[in-house]
Amino acid sequence: MTMLTAAFASAETINFDDMKTGAPPTGWTATQTGSGTARWMIEKDKSAPSKTNVLKQSGQATFPVCFKNDTNIKDGFVEVKFKPVAGKEDQAGGVIWRVQDANNYYISRANALEDNVTIYHTINGKRVAFKNINTKVTSGVWHTLRVDFAGNKFTVTFDGSKVIEATDQSFANAGKVGVWTKADSVTLFDDFSYEGK
Repeated sequence: MTMLTAAFASAETINFDDMKTGAPPTGWTATQTGSGTARWMIEKDKSAPSKTNVLKQSGQATFPVCFKNDTNIKDGFVEVKFKPVAGKEDQAGGVIWRVQDANNYYISRANALEDNVTIYHTINGKRVAFKNINTKVTSGVWHTLRVDFAGNKFTVTFDGSKVIEATDQSFANAGKVGVWTKADSVTLFDDFSYEGK
C-alpha cells in the first residue's frame, strides 16, 4: 500500500464514511443505463474494509451506474473494493471511466455467477465486450478491481493480479469515474480510489 501511495501521491480515496446513511452518495449521480430502477444508498456494514459505511446497490435495472460528479480524467486509474452479495441473474461489481453520461462509458466488471472479468464499452446504452478472462469471483467476499488507462490502452487488475490488457478507441476524451452493477445484483462498494489528469 505504501508503494501505491508513493506512486500516486495525489490519488483520492472515498470510503463513504462521512456520508449520510439511507441516502444516495452526496456529489454523485446515482442512476442507471437502460430500464428499471437502480437503488444506490449509503449503508452501515460490519464487513466494510474501512468501517463503517459502504455504498450499496440493491435495485434492479439494466445497468445501475453511479459516478462522481466532480471528476474529469483522461489518463489514470480507478479502483474499488466490492462485495457481490446476492442476485439470481447476476452478481456483478465494476468500475466505469471516461464516463460521458449514463449511456456512454468504459466499464470493467467481475461477476460471481459467471466467474469472469470483462472489459466493455457502452455506447448509446449498448454494451459490447472487447476482452474477457475466466477467473474465480467468490460471492460474499470483498474483492479489489482496478483499471489503469492511458490513451487507448487499458490494464485490468483483479485482487492484485493483472488479468486483462486491451486496447479500444471508443472514448478518447476525459470523463467521470464511478461504479457499476448489472440487473438484480446486490453489491457493496467501499474504498473507491482514482487518480489522473
